[in-house]
Amino acid sequence: MEIIGYLLAALVGISLGLIGGGGSILMVPILVYVFALNPVTATSYSLFIVGSTSLVGAFNNYRKGQVSIKTALLFGLSSITTVFITRKLLMPAVPDVLGTIGRMEIKKSMLIMVLFAALMLMASVAMIRSKKEPGNADAEKTKAAVGKLLLYGILIGLATGFLGAGGGFLIIPALVLLLHMPMKKAIGTSLLIIALNSLIGFTGDIGHIAIEWKFLFLVAAIAIAGIFIGGALAKKIPGAKLKKAFGWFVLVMGIYIILKELFFRD
Repeated sequence: MEIIGYLLAALVGISLGLIGGGGSILMVPILVYVFALNPVTATSYSLFIVGSTSLVGAFNNYRKGQVSIKTALLFGLSSITTVFITRKLLMPAVPDVLGTIGRMEIKKSMLIMVLFAALMLMASVAMIRSKKEPGNADAEKTKAAVGKLLLYGILIGLATGFLGAGGGFLIIPALVLLLHMPMKKAIGTSLLIIALNSLIGFTGDIGHIAIEWKFLFLVAAIAIAGIFIGGALAKKIPGAKLKKAFGWFVLVMGIYIILKELFFRD
């Protein structure tokens, strides 16, 4: 099972290299169902792995001129602060047992996985649906979108902090639709935002969660290797078709997690 887990970790990186996102949403299910980690620990590890991998991807895009540092920092004003507070203060305050519905006990770990599965379903729809790239906006419209971007950053921070997912499928539409950023630049900028959110959010876990550093660095290294493989494959494989196929895979995985957590728990 460990070997399968390492191969899947490489797939996460390959996905980031090929389509700029998507794969990171599989990291938590891999850690929970393949490596048998507690969901709370898995969200923490996912932040580090996804953050490290995205940082490498962001650097590769920056060298190509496909990253807006200014936008990433602006977005980060709200999202990074929110994700840190969520991991440092909110997550430890949530009780392990939230209540009961009939005979079913609602646990914190179950809630995390069900919400994560819902996030996967949203991500899959976003990847399956094909959208045309909009043109650039004028300066006044861009300035008017800044306030919305800051508020959107808070929502991204909550999702990233609570579920341990990078949220690229949420960030990219915000950059494209609110700032009318070209798609390639939105992908590169999104990777930088994901890296900042995830790595700073991970620091909020230090002291709350026992961390097995050797394992964490190993999985992160494998995922980072995958992003270079994905970058090379991106020159040969049509990204749009791959993104749609991957979207269907994420959809099936999301449905599986919901069924397992709600109806087939051990």
